[in-house]
Amino acid sequence: MIKAVIIDDEPKAIQSLAWELNNFESEVKIVATFSEPEKALSYINDNTFDCLFLDIEMPSMDGFQLLDKINKRNFFVVITTAYNEYAIKALKKDAIDYLLKPIDSDDLKETITKIKNQLFKDFNAEKIENILIKFNNKLFNKKITITSDGKLIFLKPDDIYYVISDGNYSTFFLDNQKKIVVTKKLKEINELLPQDSFFRIHNSYIVNLHKIKEFLKTDGYVILENNIKIPVSRQRKTDFLDKL
Repeated sequence: MIKAVIIDDEPKAIQSLAWELNNFESEVKIVATFSEPEKALSYINDNTFDCLFLDIEMPSMDGFQLLDKINKRNFFVVITTAYNEYAIKALKKDAIDYLLKPIDSDDLKETITKIKNQLFKDFNAEKIENILIKFNNKLFNKKITITSDGKLIFLKPDDIYYVISDGNYSTFFLDNQKKIVVTKKLKEINELLPQDSFFRIHNSYIVNLHKIKEFLKTDGYVILENNIKIPVSRQRKTDFLDKL
């Protein structure tokens, strides 16, 4: 079931789209509607749903401005507007579809099919990965699970020296001089690692506390057992010393 939100400053437009969506009641459930984008923004940032049907021309805040203010976009966007000049901008904002008002039933059906197909695809991949991770955690609770190059890799925490961040990518450096690159931010990696053994000593580094050989307090660096030198940020120094 697709959970949908509608935003349009015209109540009649909301009613019209809701009426059309009711023809797909076995596939789509409208969980919220808004005629004021400011109120919608608060709801969007605090709730989970699958699809946003979004008008563009609104007096206080247009649809594109609203998209720019969203903290984390984990839903599909369908632009609904009476003006066809927004099509290119809609594509740039990663909208899954673009519907012209008055909305045609056949066009809406195609849009719903697109969303279902994408949801099913993403759900399958995520479901399979989560099952394997849970399986690993039950049998090998001392290992962590990461995804790299289409593979699930099960790592012993003791094999990890440190992890370094590069934007949306993180690289694990292991004790066999191998490295593994994953498409996760360092914050996500930090949540995977055992908190009693690992510490984020810098915005760009997490280290295995058991691999630290020396801490140069004056210089603000740690030296690991493999002689790699890693900086400790001033903001994290006190917490790091407490952790040690």
